[in-house]
Amino acid sequence: MTYSDAIKSGFRLINRNWQLVFVQLGMMIASCIGFFIFVGIPLAVAFVMFGLDFTEMTKFKDLLGIVRDPSEIISRYFGIILVLVGSFILYLLVITSVGLYVFGGSAGLVGRFVKDTTLKFSLKTFFSEGKRLFFPLVGFTSVIGLIFIGVAFILGLFGGGIAAVISISKEHEATLALFLGIFLSLLLLCIGLVLIMCTIALTLYGVAALIFKGTGPIKSTRETIKYLYHNPGALWLYCIAFAGYILASFMLLLLGTPFSLIPIVGTIIAIPFQLFSYTVQSYLGLVIMAATFIYYYSTAVKPYETTGTEGGPTAEGSTEASDTSLSQASEPLPPLPEKEQRE
Repeated sequence: MTYSDAIKSGFRLINRNWQLVFVQLGMMIASCIGFFIFVGIPLAVAFVMFGLDFTEMTKFKDLLGIVRDPSEIISRYFGIILVLVGSFILYLLVITSVGLYVFGGSAGLVGRFVKDTTLKFSLKTFFSEGKRLFFPLVGFTSVIGLIFIGVAFILGLFGGGIAAVISISKEHEATLALFLGIFLSLLLLCIGLVLIMCTIALTLYGVAALIFKGTGPIKSTRETIKYLYHNPGALWLYCIAFAGYILASFMLLLLGTPFSLIPIVGTIIAIPFQLFSYTVQSYLGLVIMAATFIYYYSTAVKPYETTGTEGGPTAEGSTEASDTSLSQASEPLPPLPEKEQRE
């Protein structure tokens, strides 16, 4: 399957099941309402309970005092800070759980649509897929989180090494230090982009492995790493689709910038435009998911469903197949010598 075929098929799949876009929009609205409920209301109640004045905290000198002596501000507003931190952590836990549930339902439905193009959107199926994939996605995102931490640690080591090299070169020559600073910074940027893109692609194709093969989080991660290693075209497909997503988001940002320059009318128009912008971004995100799922299914699942085998095209599998074929087609034994025949 070519890249264009996968992307076109992704657009057709999401266009047939456009309800998924409004599910994502509802998730965004629910997150905003949840922030008001879990953070805004407890914060307002805490202000009233502790008898704090809003006007005093908005003074410029108070802001300077926070910067100069934060310990005094923390001891003074310790109660409000404790309520703010606790409510924000609770909000993050709730919105993360709901987000994983919605993502699992959307990904599960897309997986079903890929396997059977005659299916249509159903809320009952959506909730069942979200329930089925919730705990596997929790384990898988934990594994991916550890991988992201490892990537951040590697980039931090590179950054520290670059800073050390630049500081040493400054002692010898300023021009050399400037050249090394620009060159090594660009190199670190390229390495960081490659590692981040590979990790995000690993996440998306790993979810596809969870859905189509039903494997666990760790096994899905290992199999997806092998799949991306032996099928670099899958990584290129994601890079192309993600580049299109970034370009579309940049165009929406340019279109929304003039609204901020208009005093009153611009603020009124900016709210529906932000909803429109998020709807377009959600639509494109679902298209990327559908395109990658279609490509993964056509290259890693469907060929082995027809032949009745499991796994992917790995080097070990090809070696085992060649050894089996050699054992089946064994050479005939040579004839015995004349003395042995007489005996």
